[in-house]
This record gives sequence, structure tokens and C-alpha cells, in this order.
Amino acid sequence: MAIDKTLFSRLGGKPTMMKVHKIFYDKAYAHPWLSQYFTDKPQEVLESQQTDFMTQLMGGPKIYGGKAPKWAHQHMVISDELFELRAVMLSDSIKEVGIADDLRVEWLDADAALKRSLVKPLESCSRSYPNQPILNFRRPTNC
Repeated sequence: MAIDKTLFSRLGGKPTMMKVHKIFYDKAYAHPWLSQYFTDKPQEVLESQQTDFMTQLMGGPKIYGGKAPKWAHQHMVISDELFELRAVMLSDSIKEVGIADDLRVEWLDADAALKRSLVKPLESCSRSYPNQPILNFRRPTNC
């Protein structure tokens, strides 16, 4: 019998990932800057999609059926600062669930590997369909 040593299984599988993503998206939807990117998406949908994507990325079952991150975010201006803010919120969410620090670091490393696909200036954004807005929000002064 093989021992499953994937990050997914060491984290506790899908139930753990679901808890982290619920806490993370509660924070994101309440944040004055990040929340602007989510006005057209129900929180539960994003929690589920993120859980399925990260499950697959971390060695779990291949259950994600959505777009690759680059294409799912092609219409969003994502700065280094915004990506870092999101990473801090994710780290805090992982800590709140009580995940060991070494596993938290591994999770954040896996997440950071997506940075190159997501961070881009306005001139690199494109629309999936003609009337899709390009999302470009400045950091509010109150955060």
C-alpha cells in the first residue's frame, strides 16, 4: 500500500481547503479593495472553484473544470501590491484554520507559483467577450 504524501493529503484534504477558502473569501469580500473584483460572482462559487483548482494543484483529484488562472483573470489588472495583499490574507486564513506553519509555507509557495500568470498591467489585459469590463481598481485610501 502506497502512502499518499501529497500536499493535498498532508493538509487534510478537501475539507481543510474548503475551510481556508471560506475564511479567505469572507475577508476578500469584506475588503474595500479586493471586494471590487468580485461584484459579479457569488462568494460560494469562487470558494468552490478555488478549492477545486487548488485541490488539483496540490496533488489531489483532478476535479477543476474552470479556466486556467491566466484566462480566468485576463480582464483584471493585478498589481504586485494587490497580489501581495491577497497572499497575506490567504496566509492569515490558513493560520486561522490551525494548519502547521511548514504546510502553510508550502501552500503559499504553490499559490505564489501562479503570480506570473496573474500579475499584469492594463495594457496586457483582454476581454473574453466584447462587453466584458476590464477591472482596474486603485487601492482605496482607507485600506
